[in-house]
Amino acid sequence: MAEVTYSWQDYLVPELRGLMKRGMSKHLAEIEEIRLRLGRPLVLRLANREVTLDESGMACERLQKGIVVGRDLIERSIQVLSQGSLYAWEEEIRNGYITITGGHRVGLMGRGVLEKGEIKTLKEISGVNYRIGRQILGCADGILPYLVGENGTVCHTLVVSPPQCGKTTLLRDIVRQISDGVGSLRFKGVNVGLVDERSEVAGVYRGMPQFEIGMRTDVLDACPKAQGMIMMIRSMSPAVIATDEIGKREDVEALHQALQAGVSVLATVHGGSLAEVKERPVIGELLSFKFFERLVLLNRGQGPGTVEAIYGGRNWERMK
Repeated sequence: MAEVTYSWQDYLVPELRGLMKRGMSKHLAEIEEIRLRLGRPLVLRLANREVTLDESGMACERLQKGIVVGRDLIERSIQVLSQGSLYAWEEEIRNGYITITGGHRVGLMGRGVLEKGEIKTLKEISGVNYRIGRQILGCADGILPYLVGENGTVCHTLVVSPPQCGKTTLLRDIVRQISDGVGSLRFKGVNVGLVDERSEVAGVYRGMPQFEIGMRTDVLDACPKAQGMIMMIRSMSPAVIATDEIGKREDVEALHQALQAGVSVLATVHGGSLAEVKERPVIGELLSFKFFERLVLLNRGQGPGTVEAIYGGRNWERMK
């Protein structure tokens, strides 16, 4: 499997970029998050640990020794991220994040400004979280034989995963391979409609996906899942619809419309186990209805994206 990373260091203020190079030069590929919290230490989250940096750039696992994030660092970080124009990014900021070159997402926290009961924008930014996006080409190789049917169709599949266990990375690679085709399975590529409500799967930046998602994949970026799925069915004739983190009642209704239209569905949901997911009102109904033909469980046992088990969604028998 090949891991593909894209530049994110250019979106750090110069002194923080310098500290990172001095203290983390050997570990840059491991960084998953960089958290700036006003008045508290800088925190870097790696695969299995958290570290901070002191004033000299030395890495330390005792977070209390880390440099304290001040208002100036927060404000200058926002200027770099927004390229000097917060107004141009107002639509994304109201959703709590900015997508930057390479498909990386930067979460923002602060004071919400309301208009007619809805968040118009964020002011007094007090938290910035750089979430480093990585694409692992081929990470879906081991499960694709379970998802592609003998008749060349794709099974309705639900990926169940706790947070930070690689479900989005896995979904991205499934989409890419199903779109391009899988020679080893004699599977020809099909049209995939990707509804990317939170801009995480394709990582669209100024209209261009930053990750490889396949030559036959159409993307609806920053569009509500339920509405986007219906739009895809009506306008793009997909064989497969993919979306991340389902859970709302309207999502379920859209999934049923996809089923009636003969479209296969790939989706993910947060959950620590099948038993936990089955107890949820909305997802539990889908499982009781036996909507999904395959259930893929992930954990971090051997790093993000570790496949714990694959079950048949119609008979609950373990397949892997």
